[in-house]
Order: sequence, then structure tokens, then C-alpha cells
Amino acid sequence: MARIRFENVEKKYANGFHAVKDLNLDIRDKEFLVLLGPSGCGKSTTLNMIAGLEEVSDGNLLFDDELVNYTPPHKRDVAMVFQSYALYPHKTVFDNIAFGLQMRKAPRAEIETRVRDAARKLEIEHLLDRRPSQLSGGQRQRVALGRAMVRDPAVFLMDEPLSNLDAALRISMRAEIKELHQQMQTTFVYVTHDQAEALTLADRIVVMRDGVVQQIGSPDDIYERPKNTFVASFLGSPPINYIDGVIEDRNGDGVKFVRGDLMLTLPEEIAAKLRHSDRREVRLGIRAEDVDEAAQGGEGTIIRGKVNSVLPVGSDQFLGFDFYGEELFFRVSKDLSHKVGEDVALSVDLNRLHLFDKDSGQSLLW
Repeated sequence: MARIRFENVEKKYANGFHAVKDLNLDIRDKEFLVLLGPSGCGKSTTLNMIAGLEEVSDGNLLFDDELVNYTPPHKRDVAMVFQSYALYPHKTVFDNIAFGLQMRKAPRAEIETRVRDAARKLEIEHLLDRRPSQLSGGQRQRVALGRAMVRDPAVFLMDEPLSNLDAALRISMRAEIKELHQQMQTTFVYVTHDQAEALTLADRIVVMRDGVVQQIGSPDDIYERPKNTFVASFLGSPPINYIDGVIEDRNGDGVKFVRGDLMLTLPEEIAAKLRHSDRREVRLGIRAEDVDEAAQGGEGTIIRGKVNSVLPVGSDQFLGFDFYGEELFFRVSKDLSHKVGEDVALSVDLNRLHLFDKDSGQSLLW
């Protein structure tokens, strides 16, 4: 078992930098948890505290209810895969994978069995006699995974393991890592700034900013029900669009979002949470994919503007859309023919709107 708990954990450095602030997090046994956020948000520091590479400044870190604040790394039963792979260039693939077992003075037969079993699962058996300089980036990453696998750890830690790979290889390696988690039935904690990796791999995502957890939830929760504008902006390609405006409660005529000549009549499920908020300043969020041709919509669903740019992206296209001097980006079918400078009208899916307090950035819906 490997349940990991952070109880009011702080990480402060001697220079005064406060890397992690009042972290409370319960990582479940055997789950795949992803720490997501921009550079400097505290995600790698959090991972390093689990590994024992960084000391906890305050609070408690527990493995299965046992305090490990002062437990050295080699006694924590964790294995770590780094961004740089950290392979020994003078050793063969076999010896790189076997290194941890050799240091523990495991029997030769056990080392042979474990290394070859890991190599078979990672499809690198034919590479065992080669050295890292003879391998591709993807092959080196598999060797680093194999070195961690053979230790049969209770916790598997990964710090941006795919960031050095090209886009196509990253996609295939995500699938392999997900399959590896299912095979090993071990707790995985994975650090990334890549939203696609987080959404693809995670059972739950922890979004961090400036050392503070912004939201914890399933990929669907994080994407569909963001708690604030930072979370909403961090996930989505292109990023979510924001329009500042006001809420008007028109009694019998419904609750509306108003900005200039844009007037969106909010669905009852959303309106019920906003009644008695008349003239409240809000920030409306519209995800790029939540629009369609205006012909599909009705009164109170239309947004109008001028096309600034048309960017083909395979089966779809991004429309850069000028709205009161602000550029919005929407994802539409490539079958829609639009030109730069053209006036367009798009229908907004009102049931998928997001509304945030303009000042605090906190969601008004979740």
C-alpha cells in the first residue's frame, strides 16, 4: 500500500522563497495523481518532498499513516524518473536498469529475472547490450522507466518525464505510462505543465499556482467545472475566452449576461445561482469549442464579431474573432468558410458557459 498525505505542509527556503504553502493533499493508494501548473508553482518541490530530496519545513508528510518527515530517501520505497533520464553513459542498458538492485546486493538470478521482465514489458529486450548514446530519446525514457520498475516501489514518481521527446513520441509514451500504471497497480505521482498529459493520464489532477493548490479533481471536474479563472485558463486549447460584462435579473424576462449589444439569456440552472445579483460585474468564460454556426441558435444565444485570423488545425480551424477590441479564439469545423475581415455570427452553447466574479476570479457556479 502507498497512501500519501500532506497535512498543512510548508516548504520555505533559507533565501525566504516560499515554494509550497499550507498543502493539504490525500493521495490514494494505487491512484495516478498529476501535479499540474506553470514553472515555479511548487509541483516539483512537492514531488521532491515525497521522494525525500527536499525537507518539509512545517506540517506532516505521512505514508500509510507513518510520519516520514525525517525518513531518508532510500528508506521511503519510492522510485523516481527524471526529465533528464539520468542514465549512466558508460553502462549498458542492462546495467542501467539493474543498478538499484546491484546496489542492494540482490542475488544475480533475481536481478536477471527482474531486468529482463521489465525490458520485455517495455519492449527493449533487444537493447540490453547497448549504451545510452546508441539509443533514441524514447528508448532512453523506457530505460529510465525500467530502472524504476525493477525496484517494485510502493510509489512511482515522475518529474516531467516526456518533456524532451517530440510531439508524436510523447503521445505514444503517454499510452505506455498509463498501461504501466495499470500493470503495476502502484501509486503514481506525476509532475507536468502539459495539460494534455494531465487530462490523458490522471485519475485526479492537482492544479497549483505560486505554491498554493487551486483545485483538486478528476480531469472532467477540472475542465468542466473550474473553480477560478486561473484553472479555467490553464486547461483548454486554445485557452478559454473571457468577456467582461454584467448580470441583469429581469424578473419575468430571465437572467441575462450583457456586454454592449451582446445579450445572452442564461439557462435556468445557471440563472438560479445568480438571481439577486443584478448589475453584478462578472467575467464570462466561453471555451473555444462551445460555439456553432448562428443558424443553429436562437434569440439570446448569438455572439457577433469580425474575423481577424483563420488558422487551420487538421479537421478544425481556429477563428480569431474581434469583439469590442478583444481577440477571442473559437474552434469551428473546417467546413465553415470564413475570411479575414468578414463579419460573422456564432451561436453559443449556453449550457456550457462559465461565470466568474470579476474581482476575485472565483467561479460563481461551482
